[in-house]
Amino acid sequence: MRYYDEEKLKTSLYANGGRAYQQCTVSVMDTIADPNISFDEQGICNYYYEYQQKAAEGIFTGEAGQAKLQEMVTQIKTASQGQQYDCILGLSGGADSTYMAYLAKELGLNPLLVHFDYGWNLETAVQNIERTVKVLGFDLYTYVMDWTEFKDLLRAYFKASVLDLDVPADHLIFAALSKVAKKHRIKSILKGYNIATEAILPRTWNYNRKFDLINLKNIHQQFGERSIKSIPKLGYWQRQYYNRFVRLLDYAPLNYVEYNKKAVKKLLSDQLGWVDYGGKHCENIFTRFYQGYILPVKFNIDKRKAHLSTLIFSGQMTREEAMEELSNPPYDLTLMKEDYEYVAKKLDFSIEEFDQLLTQPNRDHQEFGDEQKTEQRVAKIIRPIKAVRKLLR
Repeated sequence: MRYYDEEKLKTSLYANGGRAYQQCTVSVMDTIADPNISFDEQGICNYYYEYQQKAAEGIFTGEAGQAKLQEMVTQIKTASQGQQYDCILGLSGGADSTYMAYLAKELGLNPLLVHFDYGWNLETAVQNIERTVKVLGFDLYTYVMDWTEFKDLLRAYFKASVLDLDVPADHLIFAALSKVAKKHRIKSILKGYNIATEAILPRTWNYNRKFDLINLKNIHQQFGERSIKSIPKLGYWQRQYYNRFVRLLDYAPLNYVEYNKKAVKKLLSDQLGWVDYGGKHCENIFTRFYQGYILPVKFNIDKRKAHLSTLIFSGQMTREEAMEELSNPPYDLTLMKEDYEYVAKKLDFSIEEFDQLLTQPNRDHQEFGDEQKTEQRVAKIIRPIKAVRKLLR
């Protein structure tokens, strides 16, 4: 089991023709986090300016935020007239989704909470969900993934040696959320994305076509060992169906409030008995291990740099505090070793096999194809139809 050594990496990258090491003077983003990062004459990186633009265009607080929230509530209630639930939201047990449920209660909405059990839950997250449901009084729908199929898909991604091992979970979770929404005739989805804590993420840190079904199927066809017919899917045609026929609409209400992560965690603790599991998006064992070990060691990506930089940009943390946090391992090394063995065993890999998979050469997702040709063909057909419609108006 190897460990991430950033000081050694700085020297190695430069020695092998990489850029000389440089770090942003405002944040903790650097040339290791993103080899394509740019800096101005003051040493401020491009992500600072990108954050400022996103915040100016997408964050609404005070009276403007209240107006946005009320507009959202009106739209949701209008779309849900006569239905049992106003909206739907995925509840992981983490701070973002839990606060979104709390906010929905404050706004007088009646959401269906949906939790996705795909085999990696931390007990702390499960308890957080139970407390949230009990205090807020909302209904909970637990969608249990077929573990044998999901495991086979995830094993295929390890064998493919691609970067984004979160694709199987992300794809299936949002597919299941859409499926449950349709079943209960729900038209509105509340999503936990927020600019204040999540705006910054280099495009090279994940696969930006997470719902590309061709890419997913091709990886599984090459490396999988069993059928995955029963798992939910959200490829191009499924997305068209949900968007055009079911007409699901997304809302991101956390951009309409003063979203301070530390204050939100305290509120959730006081009001719901919520317990912090430590780390962003680490409410399950696999995500904790993937972000805390696989990404840094195999792909030289420490996601904390983007998360902490976003908090610096939004005024929730100082650069010095972020640097102090980065001086520590992503999480406890003893627990990391336990997770290494647990993940290997749960995925039916021997330690020797797991070692080999995590040291084989990395491959690009695009080597396995995508849905872009399908999208382009459909666009060619739709474009003239839209033009004709415009002329006939």
